[in-house]
Amino acid sequence: MRFLIPLLLIASCALAADDYKSDSPDQQEQPGVPKGTLTKMPPWQSQIFAGTTRDWWVYVPAQFKPDGSAALMVFQDGHDYIGPKGNWRVPIVFDNLIARSELPPIVAVFINPGHDATKPAPQSPWKVSNRSAEYDSLGDRYARFLIEEILPEVRKQWPFSDDPAKRAICGASSGGICSFTVAWERPDQFRKVLSTIGSFTNIRGGNAYPYLIRKTEHQPLRVFLQDGAGDVDNQFGNWPLANQMMAKSLDYMGYDVRFEFGDGAHNSKHGGSIFPDAVRWLWRK
Repeated sequence: MRFLIPLLLIASCALAADDYKSDSPDQQEQPGVPKGTLTKMPPWQSQIFAGTTRDWWVYVPAQFKPDGSAALMVFQDGHDYIGPKGNWRVPIVFDNLIARSELPPIVAVFINPGHDATKPAPQSPWKVSNRSAEYDSLGDRYARFLIEEILPEVRKQWPFSDDPAKRAICGASSGGICSFTVAWERPDQFRKVLSTIGSFTNIRGGNAYPYLIRKTEHQPLRVFLQDGAGDVDNQFGNWPLANQMMAKSLDYMGYDVRFEFGDGAHNSKHGGSIFPDAVRWLWRK
């Protein structure tokens, strides 16, 4: 396991939080690189989260073949990952890395949390009504939502692999713990996790994970964690400590885990700046 910066050496960080920038060549459009397509899907009316509606998108790389060989990656708070000028720029990164064979062809699903369908949508997608209930809760309900509702719908148009080792799931903050929960509950479906500034705190019981990991038989997961010393400290817990405890527990139990700990705050600047390296690590052979 790799710790970028030990907790006791935070004051000596060489890279200031404001220096995290998503401006590597991997995150810029490059001439001659085939571009995938990003399709906005019709709003999804869930049955498992009854009464909710949500926006979502699907990215398909130019190298996609409809033979069921494509890998899959699902992003929570999908709206935050698709923009060409944001901190993540996932379609651009995937275009570049897939073209260089540093990643396999990946179908990416970007999905927002649900909102009460009887109420007007908020101006900010971060404020939808069902986000915490879906993301911060433990158990398999959100995993079932993806597996039983969303993935079959994607597969109708873009077949992807049944191999759980060719499936990854990603999120930030509450989306980070949600992503871990999906793989923890259903390693038969997802075996790669990318969590940034993950909310492994007591919002809805997620603070139990470091202890559950140590008491549960090892599962075949590969986990990339990121957090920063300037992350949140409030009535629900301390995010930097919670992520360090997660990393320590996963390492103790022999998981394939990498932890990047910087000095950033509760935002996607650091996570976005290292995203190309994170996915290269997740998809390494």
